[in-house]
Amino acid sequence: MTGSATIYHNPRCNTSRTVLKAIEETGVVPRVIRYLDSPPTEEELRALLADAGLEPRQAIRTRESIYKELGLAGADADTLIAAMVQHPILIERPIVVTDKGTVLARPADKVQTVL
Repeated sequence: MTGSATIYHNPRCNTSRTVLKAIEETGVVPRVIRYLDSPPTEEELRALLADAGLEPRQAIRTRESIYKELGLAGADADTLIAAMVQHPILIERPIVVTDKGTVLARPADKVQTVL
């Protein structure tokens, strides 16, 4: 692969580590955004989801305790986006952006579609 790549990464996540390695194996040194430390803004998150063709419900981690605490099961898209911005642990990972597109690389082999 030539070009650039950005990964919204959580180093504690096995899938995220696997995807980072797959990107690096192409010879690209990706821009790594540790989204728990530097979460995307609402506008950035909306753009990422739109580019990946995802609705907020498809990119939220429903098993996180904060999801249940906030009562997000029946929430609308705007409420989910706001919750993900305020609590970035709710953002499913990893999200990868390359010249070929944006993908939520879960399972990890989905990253191949943008490499």
